[in-house]
Amino acid sequence: MAGGFVIVAGFGFRAAATAESLADALERSGGMGKVAVLATARDKAQAGAFCGLARSLGLPIRAVDAEIISRQETATRSSASLAARGTASMAEAAALAAAGQGAQLVAPRVISGDGMATCALAKGKGT
Repeated sequence: MAGGFVIVAGFGFRAAATAESLADALERSGGMGKVAVLATARDKAQAGAFCGLARSLGLPIRAVDAEIISRQETATRSSASLAARGTASMAEAAALAAAGQGAQLVAPRVISGDGMATCALAKGKGT
């Protein structure tokens, strides 16, 4: 946690996403080896693929409440995410929320090669 900041990888993903889908999205975001926490919506935080990725990387999971996710300002916009989750980017919203008040997006959402997962990175003091 150099300089008192932490990098959080936020994820959005479909039920059919695999740990490989999530890892690919993390790699594409530029966060592999740089993040300290993985974050997603509370109802997805116990998904097998997500927990598998966290275990393989040795990183903690932060589950974020839907109400907190819906309050985050995101840089990108997905109409599907907006309709399903009340946020224009689940990955960005989860990363920002988990990184804490005043967090900044350092990498906007990217999509895994198989289209099953998204990942974004935020920097903050953590919560």
